[in-house]
Amino acid sequence: MELFDLIVIGGGPGGYEAAAIGSAQGLKVALIERDELGGTCLNRGCIPTKTFCRTAQIAQDTRDAASFGVNPGGLHVDMARVVERKNEVVGQLREGVRLAVGKTVVRKGVARMAGPHTVGVSDPEHPDFAEELYSAPKIIIATGSTSAILPIPGAEKAITSTEALDLDRVPAKMVIIGGGVIGLEFASIFSAFGAEVTVVEYLKEVLPVVDRDVAKRLRTALSKRGVSFVLGAEVKEIAEATHGEFPGMLSVRYEAKGKPGEATGEKVLMAVGRRPVIPADADTAGQIAVGRRGIEVDDNFMTNVEGVYAIGDCNGRCLLAHAASAQARCVMGEKVNMDVMPSAVFTIPECASVGLTEEQAKAASLDYKSCKAFFRANGKAVAMGEDEGLVKILVNKGDGKILGAHICGPHAADLIAEISLAMANGLTAADIVDTIHAHPSLPEVIPAALAH
Repeated sequence: MELFDLIVIGGGPGGYEAAAIGSAQGLKVALIERDELGGTCLNRGCIPTKTFCRTAQIAQDTRDAASFGVNPGGLHVDMARVVERKNEVVGQLREGVRLAVGKTVVRKGVARMAGPHTVGVSDPEHPDFAEELYSAPKIIIATGSTSAILPIPGAEKAITSTEALDLDRVPAKMVIIGGGVIGLEFASIFSAFGAEVTVVEYLKEVLPVVDRDVAKRLRTALSKRGVSFVLGAEVKEIAEATHGEFPGMLSVRYEAKGKPGEATGEKVLMAVGRRPVIPADADTAGQIAVGRRGIEVDDNFMTNVEGVYAIGDCNGRCLLAHAASAQARCVMGEKVNMDVMPSAVFTIPECASVGLTEEQAKAASLDYKSCKAFFRANGKAVAMGEDEGLVKILVNKGDGKILGAHICGPHAADLIAEISLAMANGLTAADIVDTIHAHPSLPEVIPAALAH
């Protein structure tokens, strides 16, 4: 058995952050990763999809070029080149992760909990090799999550976001099951690429964790770009279509408002959320409590076993890459404000949010005011030709502090940072309004909202 000061299981944003900090602190660190460093985020999630989003933005701009006096000719998306560029970006950033973990001992293999403070590592590519045992007083489980699959007939006919990132051509028609973050990002991407996209969502509105005003605004914007939505629909099965314009079409059969319906596509993307990945034998040999949402942890992300922690998607608390990184820093002893956690949806237009939604503020009986401004009144947005959307900020009437903010519009993911910084440092709406913002710029929309 090899002894370490720290063992990290999983090389995603939380895992490699913890390993890098531990290595910098002079600890003897082992990082165990079954696939590639960077985890889902870098290899199959955040980064690959953002390369697709960039191509989608260029494609959308090309479609809109005539309104700017430019005639670019026909639009053709070369998926082979799109995938190639995605792989180039991932490869470059993966090298950065290798450098970041410093002197960490990186082991490629599948980890299981062989005891409360013991990890067994095997190599599925070489099953004849004996399992190696590692032990450490501190273990961080950062095993992430995987795509959830609806338990319906024909589910195996659908692809997940992983396969969608390696398609060899743009499908003429695509059905996306799920109107959450992943579903809407791919709806935006493939619609811009030229596919006819239908989103089938179980709830009455898309993006259930986002303020309803912003979710509705985004759905309306995507509808204008050709995305069709079926809301309040329970998917019953995926089957071979009995009719369709193309051979091999699939049929997504659902029930909405008590009536059966059908959406057909060459590809069906299953985007119904994520489920935690738990190391084998975690609850038995590892004696770790595992609940319905994932590994159970306290406010310091420690499990019921002293010295064993679980961070990121595997604990089910907040399925965001930057949340995993923040939890890693917290576990490694750094001071982190975990109360302010922004999120973003990289659609066209983008959405971003931080803090409470208006629905949550009402449920808590808070005395607040809702402040809004629209991008159509922002000079930079109008000049860019991207004046769809709004900024909505909830302000506590008593002390003027910001309770939450929600943006749908150009560069929303960038704009939310100013409000997140203000919230994390207890600044008031007046503090933002009194700060001079450059003109013409998109951030002017924030004080414009708060000034009303």
